[in-house]
Amino acid sequence: MRQKHHDPKPGLTNLITMSFLRYAVRISPFIGLVACSITCAADTQAPIDRHALVSRHDIDWPVLDGQIPLGNGNFAFNADGTGLQTVGGNTMSHWCWHNFPLPPGFTQDDVKPWATPDHGRLTGKTTPPPAPLAEWEKYNPQPVNLGRLGFIDEKAARLNSTDVQVNSRHLDLWSGLLTSQFTFDGETVSVETCVDPKSDTVAVHAVSPLFKDGRLRIMLDFAYAGKSNHPTGNDFSDVASHQTDIIHCADDRLEVNRIMDDAKYQVALAGSGYGVAAGPKPHQFILTAKAGTDTIDFTCHFGLTAATDPTSTVHDIEAACAAWWPAFWKSGGAIDLSGSKDPRWMELERRIVLSQYELAVMSAGDYPPAEVGLTRFDPWATKWHFEMIWWHLAHYALWDRWSMAEKALTIYQSITPVARAIAQNFDYKGLMWPKTTGPNGYNDGWPPEMALLWKEPHPIFLAELDYRLHPTAATLAKWKDVVFGTADFMADYPVKDASGQYNLDPVWPATEGGVLRRNTIFELGYWRVALEWAQQWRIRLGLPRESHWDDVINHLAPLPVKDGLYIFSDDRQDTFVKRQSAHIDMLGVIGMLPPFPGLDRETAHRTVVEVGRDWHWDKCWGWDFPWMAMAAARVGEPNLAIDALLNPSVKNHYDERGFCTGGPAPYLPGNGGLLYAVAMMAAGWDGAPKQPAPGFPHDGSWTVRWEDLKPAP
Repeated sequence: MRQKHHDPKPGLTNLITMSFLRYAVRISPFIGLVACSITCAADTQAPIDRHALVSRHDIDWPVLDGQIPLGNGNFAFNADGTGLQTVGGNTMSHWCWHNFPLPPGFTQDDVKPWATPDHGRLTGKTTPPPAPLAEWEKYNPQPVNLGRLGFIDEKAARLNSTDVQVNSRHLDLWSGLLTSQFTFDGETVSVETCVDPKSDTVAVHAVSPLFKDGRLRIMLDFAYAGKSNHPTGNDFSDVASHQTDIIHCADDRLEVNRIMDDAKYQVALAGSGYGVAAGPKPHQFILTAKAGTDTIDFTCHFGLTAATDPTSTVHDIEAACAAWWPAFWKSGGAIDLSGSKDPRWMELERRIVLSQYELAVMSAGDYPPAEVGLTRFDPWATKWHFEMIWWHLAHYALWDRWSMAEKALTIYQSITPVARAIAQNFDYKGLMWPKTTGPNGYNDGWPPEMALLWKEPHPIFLAELDYRLHPTAATLAKWKDVVFGTADFMADYPVKDASGQYNLDPVWPATEGGVLRRNTIFELGYWRVALEWAQQWRIRLGLPRESHWDDVINHLAPLPVKDGLYIFSDDRQDTFVKRQSAHIDMLGVIGMLPPFPGLDRETAHRTVVEVGRDWHWDKCWGWDFPWMAMAAARVGEPNLAIDALLNPSVKNHYDERGFCTGGPAPYLPGNGGLLYAVAMMAAGWDGAPKQPAPGFPHDGSWTVRWEDLKPAP
């Protein structure tokens, strides 16, 4: 095995780790013999052939209606089997958001960040606002489908499944180029499609004899946002509620200004081999090849100032992709499993490689992604969930690609005033983070959302990951207010009873099912870990420990146990009798979190084994399987870890594109969780055994070569 660790400041990583471990030795008998797992094996093997590793998982998917996303992290063009969006697919970004007009009788003053008329400390679910406003808050804001490009016939009708036979569709992961070939009207159509890594521009090169006589053309058209009670994101039948104002339309260039209520953006299309003109219906534009021409080349640029932005050619963008994607694959971590004897290695490696691709395309932008990324619209109006931010972005730390998460994580700093206002509304100190939201940080009014607590410690965990990579004064300054404000809320939320014990009550648990609970296990563990990390931030800044935080840490309710196993909560003790389904909170506390006072190693081990023996996996979600793998790895059950990642459950399926489908598919939290888990299994974690790839089996069935990964906390 070759294990490379490039630290720009030699020794800092080890110093950070040993600092953490000194704290662990002081407070936690769970850890036992503590050893630094960051030591490197002898560098005796050649570097991983990253081109070979990536290319053996190129996507070949010759179907018409399944979309393959092409993008740059902030923008995605989802291409169907024709290489465009002839029968399906959206063009989406992190930067363009839309609000429907408010219901009659309401103004913006009625829209509150806390999305409820309730005030004061929580005792249960909150009260929704009046029905029309509650419906509006649920679906606003939502991202926009920026436009649709697709093939049409000579009558301006879109091609359909009875017209088209897809012969091939291949995504070259190393170059980011999608090549598609299909047959229409007895002739072949060849298409190359890619997206500029630096600008939100689609490049298309299409060749067919059908262009010569106009039997095949290309249409760009625009839709209104889906109605608030049906968040499909596309309403092409509504031509009156939005504007497409032509700035320029002549020869081979089109510039338009788009206005959809409060959303405004521009589109600029330019190229060669065609003429462009307005279509037969509003919001439509048609590209018709010049007489005798069989080739159409164009770029379509989307942006706030697209009409005046510099124009790129198809050649420029293909060249940019051919440089950017190899640089991406050569950066950060890599895991090569090709030497393994276990026949499942190829599928696990495929999931690892394609997860990196999909998240680079959709989860490296201005804001955290929705669970479906930039592919389509989901039941939550394609907002993001604050409890899912960890699952989308934490893996970038272990894969040494933290820069891809940094823009999205600034959401914590940008909505700090909103989080403070939410906390103040409920009479809490500090920062109370929203649940389901968009760029404004406002809640969407779901009654249990403020009692869903496991979203609260995430920024402290993410700050800690950042500091492990960048142990500087600048990192401390960047996160200080977020870490301290979060910890203030976390210390203020628990209710102290007559015995002096602090209880988390109420809690809407990670499982998000049933009723509000008390002292749920994952939240109890996460509270301890995050508050202690916050104390370490005070120490790093030369400040004394906060006495109230310590009081909560030392007197928080114990982790619930029954019959020698960790259970869901102290007010629901039927975990292994009636509740052997949904999220495995008991294992989240064992695997995602580092050891902490009060976590017993033997109880943790027994619990992992019991879950592995008997759990209803088809009632789980995509990130439960990485959760299981993390826990199994930490307690020394690597075979269970592998079995979890490759569990045959329908909720652990990864489709032809590499998307996890264990939720409102695509389900990106599963992909992000997988990457975090496998990095941890390969590179280890603080206090891991001193052996190569400590989270993988060591029975000769797995050969794990990895490089440039970072250990987990």
